[in-house]
Amino acid sequence: MTARVAHTTVDCHDAYALSQWWKGVLDYVDLDGDPNLPGHQECMIVSRDGGHRLLFIEVPEGKSGKNRLHLDLEPVQGSRDDELARLLAHGATEVSDHRGQYGPGTGWVVLADPEGNEFCILRNAAERGDA
Repeated sequence: MTARVAHTTVDCHDAYALSQWWKGVLDYVDLDGDPNLPGHQECMIVSRDGGHRLLFIEVPEGKSGKNRLHLDLEPVQGSRDDELARLLAHGATEVSDHRGQYGPGTGWVVLADPEGNEFCILRNAAERGDA
């Protein structure tokens, strides 16, 4: 027997606002027939191919400490640094910069969403030499 990941859940204070923010980051959409609306305590978004879902659930407590689980993102188009600029303009906050630590052109940047949930932006496949 095995299990599969049904979705990734993010605790937050404002499920609607954070789901909208992440839709802009990932180009995800609301579930068909289940639109997210202001005031909803649970909001789910899904990748356009249906392969991944993110569920935002409102909780009373704030984030405390470093995330034990986070998303690693890579650009679909453009470079890591292009995507970094886009995400910062979208409202992400830079937490730490690890670019170039393992040689020229290497590394990642740790960012936080508007509620402080951390995620990383990596180099794309071409930048890593995987393409």
